[in-house]
Amino acid sequence: MTKELTFEEIKGGILNNRFMPVYMFQGEEPYFIDQLTELLIARVLNDSERDFNQTLVYGSEVDVATVINAAKRFPMMSERQLVVVKEAQNLKNIEELVHYVKQPQPSTVLVLNYKYGKLDGRKKLAGEIAKVGILFESKKLYENKVPSFIISYLKDRQITIEPKSAQILTDYLGNNLSKLTNELEKLIISLPEGQRRITPELIETNIGISKEFNNFELQSAIAARDILKVNRILKYFRENPKSNPMTATLTVLYNFFSNLMICHFSKDKSENTLMPLLELRFGFQLTDYVKALRIYNSFKTLEIIALLREYDAKSKGVGNISASEGDLMEELAYKMMH
Repeated sequence: MTKELTFEEIKGGILNNRFMPVYMFQGEEPYFIDQLTELLIARVLNDSERDFNQTLVYGSEVDVATVINAAKRFPMMSERQLVVVKEAQNLKNIEELVHYVKQPQPSTVLVLNYKYGKLDGRKKLAGEIAKVGILFESKKLYENKVPSFIISYLKDRQITIEPKSAQILTDYLGNNLSKLTNELEKLIISLPEGQRRITPELIETNIGISKEFNNFELQSAIAARDILKVNRILKYFRENPKSNPMTATLTVLYNFFSNLMICHFSKDKSENTLMPLLELRFGFQLTDYVKALRIYNSFKTLEIIALLREYDAKSKGVGNISASEGDLMEELAYKMMH
């Protein structure tokens, strides 16, 4: 079975002008699909070649025959031509492209940009593309992978960020990479002249995430059973509800206590065992688990997970007539820590 190339491997090949006759970028994460498509548009042809040798169409506006006819053309005054089908998931009878893919035009680079789904792997088209070109599935990043993505994204621009700040951004923005990179670009633009580091102060000023009152700090306070700090953070959340929605807070806490239960069932609770078990990359991420293991036994952890589910339902109106999100969070936090 052919090894599927990673995003970085495909990107590297394009940057080194190693082009394939067919690219199929598909999957649930549009960010990587668009990044690779735009990179090919930038690299396959130079400015003087684009007028006659670049064809960009949308799947809902063309049929397979039109795409094949465009791909079979010869380039004009250029070594190659580029044919890009955006939103290829809307191309009717897309499987009929197999007739072209079996014998692609060597001087054509055909790019199929297929979002929010993928080809039926049981049919021939996916297999034929994998034989002659690149078949790449762009998968949603799990949230525990997002801090590393943030660090890598900024590193490519010669900018650094503390892992803790990357985690705070993740907790606040989630794993929508398009939204996340937009916010990162805002931070980059706002950097003072000569500064190449994203600081907590910069994040607070430009995105509105408090460096002291956020979901990461709330998780740490609950893990340590620091009741005073928890109440201070929840007071801030109550006063700034738009910046601190209860759904996001519950998600962070649910993930933490679900992982804590995994820690309880691990015979070896050393850092070397727990870090890979929880798929953590940075040592500071384990600190809260070490504290919580001493405070919350497995029975209490299971009770907390049940409470989080109960209050998630209440936040959606199930069994709750009038309590606000602030009321619910304070009530939940009390039950979690007592």
